Amino acid sequence: MKKEDKKHGLKKVFIIGVNGFIGSHLAEELLRRKSYEVTGLDLFDNRISHVLEDSNLRFKKGDMYDNWDWIEENIKNSDVVVPLVAIAQPKFYIQEPLRVFELDFEANLKIIRMVVKHGKYLVFPSTSEVYGKVVEEYFNEDNTNLVVGPINQQRWIYSAIKQMLDRIIYAYGVKEGLKYCCFRPFNWVGPRLDSIKDSLNGSSRVVTSFFANLLFEKPIEIVGDGKQCRCFTDVSDGVECLILIIDNKEKCNGHIFNIGNPDNFLTIYELALKCIEVFKSHPRIPSMLKDKATYKFVSSEDYYGKGYDDVIHRRPSIEKALSILGWEPQIDISTSLKNSADYLFQQWKT
Repeated sequence: MKKEDKKHGLKKVFIIGVNGFIGSHLAEELLRRKSYEVTGLDLFDNRISHVLEDSNLRFKKGDMYDNWDWIEENIKNSDVVVPLVAIAQPKFYIQEPLRVFELDFEANLKIIRMVVKHGKYLVFPSTSEVYGKVVEEYFNEDNTNLVVGPINQQRWIYSAIKQMLDRIIYAYGVKEGLKYCCFRPFNWVGPRLDSIKDSLNGSSRVVTSFFANLLFEKPIEIVGDGKQCRCFTDVSDGVECLILIIDNKEKCNGHIFNIGNPDNFLTIYELALKCIEVFKSHPRIPSMLKDKATYKFVSSEDYYGKGYDDVIHRRPSIEKALSILGWEPQIDISTSLKNSADYLFQQWKT
């Protein structure tokens, strides 16, 4: 049987940013299910090295800015387009706001317009950041107001960019018939979230940063008073919902879904204590390091620089995902933290 015959009937999913945290897990699970042909683009391949030989993966290593013609050709030939390229680390919002704008907004808008041109199904990453300073107990995709800080607080450039893209996508749906679904991840965690190297240059997310500090015999740095609340979601739960979105174009068209775990709701201080607990109980960690595991509080200006404005509360309503897709998360925070730690600690040992 010819190779192209084997691929007949497979859903074609194009992931831009396939080597990222979400992209690598999404590609891995799609390929595991054997019902999809995955095409991916990214600068690196370290997170997807274990699937590079899969016959249903077509991967190109390169910069999206150097491959616009190739990107458009693959959008044209795909069923579903998932653009995951973005800078999503708070330190960069403060230090490199124009770079964030150029990649997160301008480059993604170009991709969105290509998807509109070729009439494909767009599955687009919004963010829980769009809710900003909302204080409602649960954030609802269709009714909750989006409240951000003043212009001189640069942290909000990412939130504003994502909100504007959500609105543009919505307008393309109404005016030009774009088939789309946006999803809002709430603090997804798990293996391959970041690397130890990311933590050293300050570009890692909070879970990686906490564990990395402990590995390097430094206290966990809790920004502010640690009372900020977040919901942490296991990436495998998140990807399960994403694939339901990919597979249900008509059912999901025009919708935005929160993808989070409202039960994994805790303060950053509580998160630090849980990370220390996981660290101290992990078999890879020697006793002398376990004995040094601690934390300290630091100001947001010292940690991020001027222009940082914190989010005090972030908890999703997932009633929509449950009612439309039958999805709800299953994995508790302790399991997610252990899985994240296993990945990071293995890097540390090597």
